[in-house]
Amino acid sequence: MSGQVPAPTGFQDVARQQLQEAAIDLDEHLDAAKRRFSERFGLGKPRHIAAYRGFADARGVELIGRVLNDAPETGPKEADPWWDNLLDTYRRFASDEVPDEALKLRFRDVELDVRSDHEGYYRASFDTHVTPSDCAWDNAMVSLADGTLATPQPVLQVSPHAGFGIISDIDDTVLHSSIVDWKTAAQLTFLHNARTRKPLDGVAALYTALQRGADGTGRHPVFYVSSSPWNLYDLLEDFMELNAIPCGPIFLRDLGLEPGQFIKGEGHGHKLEKAIALIERFPEMKWVLLGDSGQADAELYAEAARAFPDRIAAIYIRDVDPGVDSPLDTGVDRHIESVAGTSVPMLRARDSRAIAEHAAQLGLIKSADLGGIGREVDRDRQRPTLGEAAADGAVPGASGAA
Repeated sequence: MSGQVPAPTGFQDVARQQLQEAAIDLDEHLDAAKRRFSERFGLGKPRHIAAYRGFADARGVELIGRVLNDAPETGPKEADPWWDNLLDTYRRFASDEVPDEALKLRFRDVELDVRSDHEGYYRASFDTHVTPSDCAWDNAMVSLADGTLATPQPVLQVSPHAGFGIISDIDDTVLHSSIVDWKTAAQLTFLHNARTRKPLDGVAALYTALQRGADGTGRHPVFYVSSSPWNLYDLLEDFMELNAIPCGPIFLRDLGLEPGQFIKGEGHGHKLEKAIALIERFPEMKWVLLGDSGQADAELYAEAARAFPDRIAAIYIRDVDPGVDSPLDTGVDRHIESVAGTSVPMLRARDSRAIAEHAAQLGLIKSADLGGIGREVDRDRQRPTLGEAAADGAVPGASGAA
């Protein structure tokens, strides 16, 4: 096995551990058999490198990506029927990784040789010995060891004078996912694409204002963290581009049978780990954390605030059901109370307008941006609702089930 499973503490834990160990063992045997079959018949050759957005500063560059044996699909169309979206979703999750593949990475004048792991991922952290340029983005280059499949990899250059950065959840914070309504969430995940999904009201204008900052520099970096699997990366990247949401590195979760991956199911500790890694990686910066009340974001961000009270500029939790008082609200408010003894302001907000008004009071964005954010909130509210979007893409008769 590739990881240690924690010692069980009860009958259910023992049964779950045994199931997990059996599933991991079976998965590894199936992967090994598939590799032997591919090698024998000349299959499983790398045909695509998924080069995810990385980041760099004067201390180094951080890159992650994946080697796959299938070429990427063409981009989604707004009029794509539900069956095409469903097929694209299947292809996205059925993508075959290429393990133990030798790769060559290059950023500026620095090169590094790496190999993909057993799930096809490559990760690299190396010193660039250079100062970030005036441009916010640059490109690294990744290829197979022989130079083929050369693929540019976008790299966000984090300015040492940024002052603060933004760490945001995605599901129900940026993108309507309806995590608290699993039927609608399933329809949106499997029957819709990047062109037919809806952003949260005013997100593009709010995040643009935060990235620009009250100083107007536009150099405040935006990072996204999510418990969604890496298989959805291209959909999320397309969605942000189509909706003019500021781009930034996206940190997702591996979908597998390893401990802490797919079989675990509950928990969003991955997001806290990534947030803490960024906070520690850039000690000269403060951070604005954005999440929603539908998951564990309030708990995770409150923990970060208690651990780094001088490093968190503000925490904003979107209320996923702003029209009612719910147990979700009670849970968020409890975590807000838990950080009352720190200097970190934490707010449960009904929409982007409320977040923007608070951020302007803190000097994070310009007051002049409030009007544009408010207008975008009103405009986005005229788009189809979440239920309408799910029903429009559902198979005949499925809309009533949502």
